[in-house]
Amino acid sequence: MSSPVGIAPVGHRLPAATRLGPVRLQIADLDRSLAWYEQVLGLRTVERTGERAVLAAQGGEAPLVELHARAGAAPVPRRGRLGLYHYALLLPDRPALGAFLRHLAQLGERAGASDHLVSEALYLQDPDGLGIEVYADRPRESWSSVGRELRMDSRPLDAHDVMRAAGDAAWTGMPAGTTVGHVHLHVGDLDVADAFYHQALGLDRVVWSYPGALFLSAGGYHHHLGVNTWSEGGAPGDGDARLLDWTMALPGAADVDATAAALRSAGHAVEADRGRDAGGVRVRDPWGTALRIVHAGEPAG
Repeated sequence: MSSPVGIAPVGHRLPAATRLGPVRLQIADLDRSLAWYEQVLGLRTVERTGERAVLAAQGGEAPLVELHARAGAAPVPRRGRLGLYHYALLLPDRPALGAFLRHLAQLGERAGASDHLVSEALYLQDPDGLGIEVYADRPRESWSSVGRELRMDSRPLDAHDVMRAAGDAAWTGMPAGTTVGHVHLHVGDLDVADAFYHQALGLDRVVWSYPGALFLSAGGYHHHLGVNTWSEGGAPGDGDARLLDWTMALPGAADVDATAAALRSAGHAVEADRGRDAGGVRVRDPWGTALRIVHAGEPAG
């Protein structure tokens, strides 16, 4: 991909080195969820305290998912809710995706699948109906654009070719190097979401002609965040299975401060992330979805 893509915000712009950190989820039953996350996704529990557990990749220590159990939490309804559509675990390469797909087939686990041109993706739901994407990127030099808009689509995945890429390799769990690649949210209005995530937070617009959706990123990535208006549901309540917060890691403390200042100047309440990472902040989007903003030198979990 030779020409630059995306539309930068007019004011504050997030650094190209922006990455995502862990997601925190509220679920109904910790034992049930851990069994699924370990067996199906292949994550490993690195910490468990009471009704909280932290999961990471095999051979890695960086937290990817943090589960918080609330007994009786209501599952996500079929029509969805505002907030989480899915969070996405980015595998290090296509052979890992092929091994994972074969693993799902051996388990008899149902999954959706799409070829997005920039990536190949599988879609699952955890025991509470929370959406998860597991994907592998295509090489960035193979991505294409129309003007400044990156070309993305949802085409049928060539599952057999993806599995062939794995050769004879068996799935041994989420490999080291797996990260949270992006988060995709249900929102109530794309223009309002654009005002918050593009103009105030400072993400670039990357794909804006996809029906009912907008994709944003830093550094020319295909998306660190997707937002859509596809859900008919309302906002989750305290007693629902839901996304508690997601994390954006910026290169330095000055980047966090500049981003917090930009959000405040746009009229959004930004609070210190008390009790967690010193220097981190929290902000809620117009539908109540919480975002943690930390600098990469801090522990992200």
